[in-house]
Amino acid sequence: MSGARGEPGTDGAAHIDRLEPARPLPPYTYIPGHAPHPKSDPQGHAYGRDEPPLARFDPMHLEASPDFRYGVDLFHAGYYWEAHETWEALWHAVGHHGPIADLLKGLIKLAAGGVKVLERVPNGVTRHCRRAAELLDQAQAGGIPKIGRTSLAQLAATARDLSAAPPHADTNHSAAHASAHPRPVWPLRIDV
Repeated sequence: MSGARGEPGTDGAAHIDRLEPARPLPPYTYIPGHAPHPKSDPQGHAYGRDEPPLARFDPMHLEASPDFRYGVDLFHAGYYWEAHETWEALWHAVGHHGPIADLLKGLIKLAAGGVKVLERVPNGVTRHCRRAAELLDQAQAGGIPKIGRTSLAQLAATARDLSAAPPHADTNHSAAHASAHPRPVWPLRIDV
């Protein structure tokens, strides 16, 4: 695991190396109270659209799943709510129980923590990161040592560090600005 890659682009957003470049990033990231809800608000970027069906995937090789990889793209670019939603669909598909489900739920909690950073709710960041660490530890104990090239032990340790000292959104991450110009808010990278 390494820090977020990228240099700011001309629009102020960080450039990221995409795993699924054919799938466009949304026009904004959803931050509750600061942008239209993507699905339920008529102005939302996914309003009225059916969710595309998940591509077939092998739960033991999530890193090969286009949907999982797209969730990683979203997460790395600072689209935390959207990453959460993408990974949650996979979590439902694996049945909510077992080490793969724990891994996915841990990542979902990290994405939810990213939303809480943008909302400026440090207690929420702490709670989500603490739970993410627990779930990632459970996945590791269940026989999943890594996802792609990312060690679950290291990812869980980073989540524990973030729960102890939650990051704060900087002045470039006001909710309105962050919604329209997402950027990563913390040093988490999932290398698949």
